[in-house]
Amino acid sequence: MISYKDIGLARPDKMLREAYAGGYAVGAFNFVFTEQLLAIVDAAVEEQSPLILQASAHTCGEMGMALVRHLAAAAAEIAGERVSVALNLDHGLTFQDCKNCIDNGFSAVMIDGSGLDFEANVNLTKKVAEYAHERGVSVEGELGRLCGREEGSVQTQGQYTDPEAAREFAERTGADCLAVSVGTSHGLVKILPDADGSLPPLRFDILDQIKKILPGFPLVLHGSSCLYQKYIDMVNANGGCIKGARGIPEEQVIKAARETAVCKINVASDGWAAATAAARQSLAANPGSIDPRVFLRPARVEMKEMYKHKISAVMGSAGKARKSGV
Repeated sequence: MISYKDIGLARPDKMLREAYAGGYAVGAFNFVFTEQLLAIVDAAVEEQSPLILQASAHTCGEMGMALVRHLAAAAAEIAGERVSVALNLDHGLTFQDCKNCIDNGFSAVMIDGSGLDFEANVNLTKKVAEYAHERGVSVEGELGRLCGREEGSVQTQGQYTDPEAAREFAERTGADCLAVSVGTSHGLVKILPDADGSLPPLRFDILDQIKKILPGFPLVLHGSSCLYQKYIDMVNANGGCIKGARGIPEEQVIKAARETAVCKINVASDGWAAATAAARQSLAANPGSIDPRVFLRPARVEMKEMYKHKISAVMGSAGKARKSGV
């Protein structure tokens, strides 16, 4: 077994407690290739923000656990004494998914039992929490169900999180934080307009109720990418064809980070959109090149600027990097 401490990683628990007290959120950024990881770390270091790196169970399978672990260790080494870096499993679906990551140096795991009935979700999350806590690893559970596409699976029926059920879930499972469903969604279409064409707001009433009945308990937002129009336009102007993409309005994500118990906000699609837009633009401008660095370098630059914006303008975590999360 490899401990996260052995490779210089931090638990996110203290990061989230400090975020709760300080009225900001910590960005949890998914990575699927090396340049994306470097862009994320560079952004966090430049903005002096605590950082949660995320790899999904699917990514762990594709890359291999050893490579994911070594990349995260390299990120922690780059950050050095300046920035705390945690590594979280995103959307583990089974106990074995989580166990494999815990045994391979992850400092946090997310067990997604949201597709199960309440009792089965409680039992699975509690089992993961017991194994994780014995080894010093923190655990995120999920209650409620998001619509959309996530790593090859499609969920067409969403379900908002019930605040009273959230309290019972937190008390019975021992989870350290909880992902909730309040109107965000996975995939390229994260929010649908009402009949009059207006975009419905996130369910801040649910967030407020949970904060009242679970004071001090950190919440998590999944499916919260904004899908900035400039990246969609860049993709489509350079040979792509993305139609109907719509992210969560940035002002709503900011409100969640600054005014509620949301302390961790996941970002995956925005990173992919920034990388793809810059890569397509570069490939179109250099049709005779076969050097991957021709499109990977501008992709890294564009992603870093996007992540810096997320950290400073959206999460509000810039300058909060004191080495958190022992």
